[in-house]
Amino acid sequence: MTLTTLPLAAQAAEKPRCESVESIGVATMTADGVITLRIRSLPPGPIAEGVFSYRPGDPQYDEIKRHLGGVVPGQTKSVPPWC
Repeated sequence: MTLTTLPLAAQAAEKPRCESVESIGVATMTADGVITLRIRSLPPGPIAEGVFSYRPGDPQYDEIKRHLGGVVPGQTKSVPPWC
């Protein structure tokens, strides 16, 4: 098997525009207010997945909640990409 590297212009042409991607995963808020994100990377790079949890009082908690457009306990919703 031979690996090839595409020129940067070709790589850019294959990469979807961030604005055209509706979701990179799901977010759920538990009854105690913990927000858990299950997210994945965008192509064309290697696929990466991660699970991140944010508790009330976490320095990034309010920013995550705003990015989701709000979320309430028991709710699961799509996570828009950070563009």
